[in-house]
Amino acid sequence: MSNNVFTAGSPWSAFSGPNLGYLMEQYDLFLQNPEEVDAELVELFQQYGAPVLEEASSSAQTTQTAQTGDVKKVLAAIRLADAIRAFGHYAADVYPLKDRPLDSTKIEPTTYGLTDADLAELPASLFFNNNVPANVSNGKQAVEYLRSLYTDKIGFEYAHIENESERNWIQSKIESGFFKATLSADEKKAVLEQLTRVENFEKFLHKTFVGQKRFSIEGLDTLVVLIDEIVKSAEQNKMKSLQIGMAHRGRLNVLTHIVKKPYEMMFADFAHVPNDYFFPKDGSIEISKGWTGDVKYHMGATYYKPSGLTVKLAYNPSHLEVVSPVVVGSTRAAQEETSNSGEPVQDTSKALAVIVHGDAAFSGEGIVQETFNLAGTKGFTTGGSIHIISNNMIGFTTEYYDSRSTHYSSDLAKGYGIPVVHVNADDPEAVIQVAKFAFEYRQTFGKDILIDLIGYRRYGHNETDDPTVTNPLTYLLVDKHPTVRALYGERVVNEGIVSKEYVEQLDKDIYAEMQKCYDYVKKVGEEKGPFEIEMPEAVKQPYPVVETSVPADELKQINEELLAWPENFEPQNKLARILKRRTEALETGKIDWGHAETLAFASILREGNPIRITGQDAQRGTFSQRHLVLHDKNNGSEWTPLHNISGVKASFSVYNSPLTEAAIVGYEYGYNLENEKALTIWEGQFGDFANMAQVMFDNFISAARSKWGIKSGLVLLLPNGMEGQGPEHSSARIERYLQLCAENNWIVANCSNAGNYFHLLRRQAKMLGTEAVRPLVVATPKSLLRHPLAAATLEQLSEGKFEEVIEQPGLGQNPEKVERIILASGKVTIDLAEAVNDGEGFDKLHIIRIEQLYPFPMAQLKEIIARYPNAKEIVWVQEEPKNQGPWRFALEYLLELAEGKKVRYVGRPEMSSTSEGDTDSHKVAQAKVISEALADL
Repeated sequence: MSNNVFTAGSPWSAFSGPNLGYLMEQYDLFLQNPEEVDAELVELFQQYGAPVLEEASSSAQTTQTAQTGDVKKVLAAIRLADAIRAFGHYAADVYPLKDRPLDSTKIEPTTYGLTDADLAELPASLFFNNNVPANVSNGKQAVEYLRSLYTDKIGFEYAHIENESERNWIQSKIESGFFKATLSADEKKAVLEQLTRVENFEKFLHKTFVGQKRFSIEGLDTLVVLIDEIVKSAEQNKMKSLQIGMAHRGRLNVLTHIVKKPYEMMFADFAHVPNDYFFPKDGSIEISKGWTGDVKYHMGATYYKPSGLTVKLAYNPSHLEVVSPVVVGSTRAAQEETSNSGEPVQDTSKALAVIVHGDAAFSGEGIVQETFNLAGTKGFTTGGSIHIISNNMIGFTTEYYDSRSTHYSSDLAKGYGIPVVHVNADDPEAVIQVAKFAFEYRQTFGKDILIDLIGYRRYGHNETDDPTVTNPLTYLLVDKHPTVRALYGERVVNEGIVSKEYVEQLDKDIYAEMQKCYDYVKKVGEEKGPFEIEMPEAVKQPYPVVETSVPADELKQINEELLAWPENFEPQNKLARILKRRTEALETGKIDWGHAETLAFASILREGNPIRITGQDAQRGTFSQRHLVLHDKNNGSEWTPLHNISGVKASFSVYNSPLTEAAIVGYEYGYNLENEKALTIWEGQFGDFANMAQVMFDNFISAARSKWGIKSGLVLLLPNGMEGQGPEHSSARIERYLQLCAENNWIVANCSNAGNYFHLLRRQAKMLGTEAVRPLVVATPKSLLRHPLAAATLEQLSEGKFEEVIEQPGLGQNPEKVERIILASGKVTIDLAEAVNDGEGFDKLHIIRIEQLYPFPMAQLKEIIARYPNAKEIVWVQEEPKNQGPWRFALEYLLELAEGKKVRYVGRPEMSSTSEGDTDSHKVAQAKVISEALADL
């Protein structure tokens, strides 16, 4: 351990007379020839500079001085003090079951060659920076004091923090006695009542609903105390929003005692009585539900406190840590003011994220690291989250030594330069002080902090498991261990705060209160029938037809303003030429994809919807097509054209994200949940990179409305197309999104035209904040971004609308002659368009582009196909392999459309990979698809 990490008093106060003179001689030598000076003295000189004779102090603790030749003892004493600060946590009493070995070897005086007598001869000022505690008068007492702070019920890790001011602040907090503060009698009684409620809630559920899973909090009861104290701090600081994310362990208790879901509602969930009958009449609780529902320990709620603070517990699937970035994204949205042009204005004091992790999941799930990595980045920071490991020292049946390669489950966090505080969950008062400290640290430094709340799990992974089968030794200890309520009750009795009878009566009264609530639930359940939840009517229907065109004059004005750079701003030459071509594009009918997209964004901002876009190349675009942020070639300054157009009523932000998919998609989903009017867009660098975020699509984005009743209008842009770039840069795996399609849960589109994409974006923006809103998945192009056949015209943007199907121009002119109708989607339709050119020689053929794959446009297709009475076959053409792409999703629809006509597939054969691995093979395979589709015509 480097002894320059911590702040302590000057060592020179320990020397006087000849000894000080010797040191001054050695310092002179150090300045001339440091290699001739003892290494330990070199270390002292490097840290503290020249030895000086400090002014005499009247304090007793400064009267001792070291004797001649005791330089090494002074240095050893400094190292001992540093070691206590750095390694005291290894010896701290943080394990309630006392089932982990403690290591004090690094903080023993003998390790440094010191005795108690040696320490007693040293001044206390040597061990502290300025403020020596009043009850400490020499080195021995100083070491004892430090050990009492660093090895009690709280263990501190902060030596790894690079910022010296942070380390000094933390050290000052610890050594000032902050963590030894005591509660008032009334506060102690309130804690006792809170613990009694937490415990009795679990006891009541356990006895009343035998065998039902609840994932009990028991063993970590003070998690409720911890979160409650953070909530109080947020209220005192006049925060507006506190967002909580956690998995199932202890969730029901947090819902009940932090988010204030009434006992009646919770017991109704267990008793299979609709909890809608028990909503508080004052509107303080908001709970949404879906028509398919979810288990009770995945549900969330919102509590509107009288103080003005909103406390939200996010809905969460069983995938443990995946809610973390969702909550952080929601918190960012709650901090931002987005009603003005330019960048959103962020105020990190408005909202806070509290994220509760499991110990096994914290070290095991990679999304934890992904979320931590966002904390210091411009586009994703929230000014610090408070992380809590709800540490029951086991993962299902896996012991700690099999679940990680580190000493603590929390060790990952140290890589991000944040403090880690371990606290014994059986000491409620220590837990409260840690909560206060964590909040104050976050407010002071705007950084994440981690609390490792160490307890145990009283039952198995769930209440039907018998943990003695796999973890017998642990559960011998658990069975004998008193609950924290019992321990704290005994403590406050011994302190004379309450009587033993008071503790016992409180226990009985609270249990009786719960019984009374349940009796009422049963009575209501007998009197009233079931309460069915149906899919909202707006969701049953397709998107309504909305006006998405923009007047031509307005588009021309926007275009001019987008290309009006400051006089002193000079973008890269080639890019400047490319962008200046957009001046004529509106007249020539060559509005490419990126241009149409920017015009759509500008018009949406003018209508009052904020826009937020993220992705690994979001500002430029993976294929250099977008350029929403320009860079001066001379000085690197930035210019964002969408910040500088007139008539804008909302903010615009675009951020290049870390190379992370799961956490970013989750973050943006959370952002959109909180700011439902914001057009929130995530773009994959390539579409198949979204594989890394599959859990977000499966468990949140596609299913949250039906499970939990929460709405999202998130937009996913997934570059897609077989272009010879190999298996990992071709398919966006659109079949996976189509497989999840049901109940109008989202829109899946694969546009072939920039103008149609323009209207698609504008339609989505119009739906934001409405009951009809749903996420939008877009398979976006690559080669089509600048393809002339995919370009838009001004007329299309100013007079058109989103077309769910597009008929190929030049074909189908003589309906009686058409025998083959091709249906296709995306880039392959442009390949077909190039092959048929103006349609000459293809009288027997018609091609229909499916621009919206889900909901599948059956009505439009039926109407078109009905115009061709002699059609003999419907051919589905795709460039993806047969077992991938839309074919198998579309087949059922095609059979219904066919009405006796032959249905045939043209495309690549079934493949285990998505594409060929080289350009030449790709060209052969792609040409075969097109030639087979057009053969025999």
